[in-house]
Amino acid sequence: MQKVKIIITILFIIFLMSCSSSKKTTNSSNSSTNTIAKIEKHEDKIYKDSDVVFRKFKNDNSDLNGYTMAYIGVYKNIAIEKMMEYKIPASITLAQGILESGNGRSELARKSNNHFGIKCHTDWNGKKVYHDDDKRNECFRKYDNAVGSFNDHSLFLTTRSRYDFLFDMKMDNYKGWSKGLKKAGYATDRKYPAKLISLIEDYKLYVYDDLVIDNKSYERSNRLELEEEDKAVVISEGKFIIVTKGDTLYSIARINNVSVSFLKEINDLSTNEISIGQKLYLTRE
Repeated sequence: MQKVKIIITILFIIFLMSCSSSKKTTNSSNSSTNTIAKIEKHEDKIYKDSDVVFRKFKNDNSDLNGYTMAYIGVYKNIAIEKMMEYKIPASITLAQGILESGNGRSELARKSNNHFGIKCHTDWNGKKVYHDDDKRNECFRKYDNAVGSFNDHSLFLTTRSRYDFLFDMKMDNYKGWSKGLKKAGYATDRKYPAKLISLIEDYKLYVYDDLVIDNKSYERSNRLELEEEDKAVVISEGKFIIVTKGDTLYSIARINNVSVSFLKEINDLSTNEISIGQKLYLTRE
């Protein structure tokens, strides 16, 4: 009889332990679910805020390049998503996309969904397309859609050791990132950092970084003017420049401290449209 009581007691203890374990698992599961829900709610708020930011900026700046505005409107939330996932500033992703793809209108972007000019390299096993660039008939990566290009851009920067030092910078340091990309060899154009910085500041792309970092409000001071060292980075040191991919009349005017109307006047332009290879005078002399 005593043995039966002992067995019953042991079984009862096991039953209580089982219930306790089940309760803990349930609580843990509920906690995990609640955490995920909070994260998703936070991300949804960021996306909604970015839409508000973009609409306001677009309404207040109707004189800026319409193609660039359209590109930002379509891809800003993808850039924000990549920033949350890979810690690459959304402003940098957007500015590079705008510059490398010509606002999504380049042949490489239209036909191959390649928005960042990433070449095949030896480790690429995906689709390929051949396009003239620095050399004739170079191999570039081809994607099924633009999202694939944005994903690969993030992987490209996070899996190559030469870009590691960029991730030691704060995520709102777009100037440091712009210069670092050139230093790491992403582009050979010596004007690459100045072009990225100009795009980010002309179109206030840094506000999307702020939304991710701490959900700051749209209005922000101290970011509208280039620092003195950046003002010294002039697109050309002569009396004229040759227009390259990504240049706009507005960005050229901004970096060279002249007005758009002045450039149009001395170059006898009736519109703001300029083309790659065009000679553009910067002074009356």
